[in-house]
Amino acid sequence: MENAILMASGMGTRMRPLTETTPKPLITVGNKPMIETIIDGLECRGVDSITVVVGYLGEQFDYLVHKYPNVRIVKNSVYETINNISSVYAARDVLLEGDCFICEADLFVADSSIFLAELDNSCYYGKMVKGHSDDWVFDQDEDGNITRVGKNGDDCYNMTGIAFFKQEDAKILHEAIEKEYGVPGYEDMFWDDVVNKHIKDFSLTVHPVEHSQIIEIDTVSELEAVRSTL
Repeated sequence: MENAILMASGMGTRMRPLTETTPKPLITVGNKPMIETIIDGLECRGVDSITVVVGYLGEQFDYLVHKYPNVRIVKNSVYETINNISSVYAARDVLLEGDCFICEADLFVADSSIFLAELDNSCYYGKMVKGHSDDWVFDQDEDGNITRVGKNGDDCYNMTGIAFFKQEDAKILHEAIEKEYGVPGYEDMFWDDVVNKHIKDFSLTVHPVEHSQIIEIDTVSELEAVRSTL
């Protein structure tokens, strides 16, 4: 069984004023809300269930349940005060149900075929960036196993906002999230920080994708630039 958690609770402050009335994942790119470019890709793969974790303007996501029969909504009531560890925590029991995708919901997936890949092991989707990057990156050993998930790196794969955990690793992540949640300082943690803290417990690699296949849009100017190419 394959499932997915889509994190859609954030306020998208860097894309104001658009996000003052519309949650960022519902902003349209190519005449489709960004979150639907992800859901449609997961649907093509045949993912069994998709859990959308909402917070800010969460009621606007309710239509998804009617449009997609396998979508369900989970509410993150603490999205304003606790980082995105809270979104995975809110949907953590999904991690016990089988293989699981974890996706940021404010991505524009330009090529849904990325979800059709045969994934034999747990992985993060990554884009190769030559030179220095201040973004989230992956350190890997000589066998390609991820040894660090964190910011800053040189000539390495950068995070795209999509990860996939095989059932065994998903259960380990469930245990790690429960262990870290509530420990002083957890309020500022990204869920990826939990993965990094317990990195030796996972068997994680990078699944390479091209820059044009997944596009992260953070500002209104970036949105306009992407729209102008479609």
